[in-house]
Amino acid sequence: MSVTLHIATPDQRAAIEGMMQLYIHDFSEQWFDQARGELGEDGRFEPYPLDPYWSEPGHWPYLIRKDGHLAGFALVNNRPHLKAPADAHMAEFFVLRKHRRGGTGTKAAQALFALHPGVWEVAVARRNIPALPFWRGAIESYEKVRDVSVADVDDGGWTGPIFRFVAV
Repeated sequence: MSVTLHIATPDQRAAIEGMMQLYIHDFSEQWFDQARGELGEDGRFEPYPLDPYWSEPGHWPYLIRKDGHLAGFALVNNRPHLKAPADAHMAEFFVLRKHRRGGTGTKAAQALFALHPGVWEVAVARRNIPALPFWRGAIESYEKVRDVSVADVDDGGWTGPIFRFVAV
C-alpha cells in the first residue's frame, strides 16, 4: 500500500471542498443537539473557510492518496487551541470511509508529522469517539515522537482532549 501526501494547489481546491462535504456529513451526527450541521436549500453544508490555506502563511492544505487514488485531505496550520506555541496544528483530517481501518490514516498522519517537525497539537472533539484511539495510536506509534501529553479541555472554545508532542 502506497500512501502519499501532496500540497493541494488552488486548482485542486474543489477536491477538498467536495471531500469537506463528506467530512461535515460524518460530523453532523455528533451535532444532533445543535443548530450546526443543517443542509442548505442547495442540499449542501455551509462552506468551510478554506481561503487561508491558499492565501496566508502558516496554512498547508494536503491531499491524501492511497495507491494513486484520492483518499482524503488534511488541513494543517500553526494556530493551536492551547495557549502554548506550536509549530503545527491538525486543523482537519479526513480519510474516506473506503480507506479507513487499513492504515491509510496512520500513514498519512505520520507523513504529516515528518513534513512538519517540531511541536504539534492535535485536538479531538469529545464526541468524536472513534478519533481518540486513532490519534493516540498514530501519535504513539510514530517512531520519531517524544514528549507526548494530553490535556482534557472544556473552555468554551474547545471541548475534548488535545494531544501535544514533538515530532523530530
